[in-house]
Amino acid sequence: MFISDVLHTKGSRVVKVRTTDTVQTAVNEMAAQRIGAVVVENEWMRHAGIFSERDFMNAVAEHGALALTLPVETIMSSTLVTCRPSDRLDTALAAMTMARIRHLPVVEDGRLVGIVSIGDLVKHRLDEKALEANVLLDIARLHA
Repeated sequence: MFISDVLHTKGSRVVKVRTTDTVQTAVNEMAAQRIGAVVVENEWMRHAGIFSERDFMNAVAEHGALALTLPVETIMSSTLVTCRPSDRLDTALAAMTMARIRHLPVVEDGRLVGIVSIGDLVKHRLDEKALEANVLLDIARLHA
């Protein structure tokens, strides 16, 4: 299975904020969309980083309520680990585990084409295993 398979099922919509948006704006968007991370774009509409629940938690621990007034760029994760649509699920899961992240932007030819979460990948993997189990059951029933 490939990341493109997950995006085909999930969709390729990516919620984004700007580097100059406040943390409050980013948190509001994440809450409204019920997601755990947003991609952060710079003034040239290029991905500059990712802002996640973990980034927010660390900012609140360091700055308290003042964190909500800071620009996203001051506390976002600027090291962006990405994958390609042609990457295998196992490769993406390994990259997420090694980097200790839960969201992976999907980039193709320098363009952001989607984002996957650890939950998306695990769900896709479980669905795949359930399908395999059902096929094996059907085969066993035919031979019984």
